[in-house]
Amino acid sequence: MAIQGVKASFHEEAAVKYFGSDIETIECGSFRQTCEMLKQRKADYVVMAIENSIAGSILPNYNLLRDYRFHIIGEVHLNIQQNLLALPGVKLSDIETVESHPIAIRQCDEFLSEHPEWTIKEGLDTAGCAKRISEEKLKNTAAIASEYAAKIYGLNILERRIETHKKNATRFLILANEVVEQKGANKASLSFQIGNSVGALATVLQCFAEQNVNLSKIQSMPVIGRRNEYDFYVDVEWKKQSDYDAAIRKVLKHTVNFSIMGEYIKNDKV
Repeated sequence: MAIQGVKASFHEEAAVKYFGSDIETIECGSFRQTCEMLKQRKADYVVMAIENSIAGSILPNYNLLRDYRFHIIGEVHLNIQQNLLALPGVKLSDIETVESHPIAIRQCDEFLSEHPEWTIKEGLDTAGCAKRISEEKLKNTAAIASEYAAKIYGLNILERRIETHKKNATRFLILANEVVEQKGANKASLSFQIGNSVGALATVLQCFAEQNVNLSKIQSMPVIGRRNEYDFYVDVEWKKQSDYDAAIRKVLKHTVNFSIMGEYIKNDKV
């Protein structure tokens, strides 16, 4: 299982939630590296964050989905609880610097605004920042990370649940090299392009509505090197397979470069 980050990261938690605890994780320094691990078949799957209920879509990862063309075989939602971690014995008054992933920092902006004296530094991974504090014995630095990270790296929790919005969840995609057929699939991730004409996108969306297929997500990304042209990424859900099949037939008539990125079972429990 290739994950961005180190042990005890939210990506590892998401992997365990989806596959169970009997897995082996491959720590990667970037999302692109996770894709390379899968491409080279050094990993069986990639767990990739794609959107957060506060920070929104993780746009660079849509570019990776476009570039690597892996198959989406599932999804998992994780409730994100952020904590302020430091070495044992360190008090809140000792803290001079706080480190974490940029998105985690954004998720805790209200708490951090109460401490303007702190220097905020961005890191590659929440758990990675916790690991660095532990290994380098940084007594004036705290990390924003999970309770699991505190346990793994021997840190104390100075402040619990410091995220601004308590209903904070991240959606992760499960990627594989091959299609994994799933009985009872009721959700799909699609991509396509349309012409630059009045009502072109509305026509495509109407195809889904007419077949009672729910559009649960839409994201546009510029087509590289082509002005005013976009790739559209949509997630759709259905109750009857025949409705979905009919919608796809209709959509194909109004799009180009249409791709079914994955058909899987909806899994939105946090």
